[in-house]
Amino acid sequence: MPSDLWSFTLDFYARPGVEQACLALQASGGNVCALLCGVWLDQRRIPFDPIRAEEIRQLATPWHDEVVGPLRAIRTQWKAAAATDEELDALRERLKVLELDAERELLVRLQRLVQDWPDQAMQTTGAWLEALAGKAASEAPDALHVLQRVGQDAA
Repeated sequence: MPSDLWSFTLDFYARPGVEQACLALQASGGNVCALLCGVWLDQRRIPFDPIRAEEIRQLATPWHDEVVGPLRAIRTQWKAAAATDEELDALRERLKVLELDAERELLVRLQRLVQDWPDQAMQTTGAWLEALAGKAASEAPDALHVLQRVGQDAA
């Protein structure tokens, strides 16, 4: 299991079913970077703490809403037109890279926030993921279960 959050995210996202689950949770209002941080914390056996979960939300939400979300919205808005406009498609691809860079920066910031949180030898997994899913957990429960299952398999 990769030790840094970015490498973990790349590895975990590539596992079967994870991408679709993340997209379903994202469509239901979930912050995928925060959710993947939750899976990572569960795997590292960091004891769940609701105050720390709120710290994650306070860091992740503004960055997502003000940086990642607007980039994604423009990229999505251009999708149909870019299919027939080569120059717009090239810009859209550059925007996609920028969106990924913004997500990576958020994950770096999240890792910096949690890097000194102590772990425990025995810890029930899943608590971080459920807490950070928010309303997306009730709107896309099957997707949340996929992340939980794959996270447990990967541990």
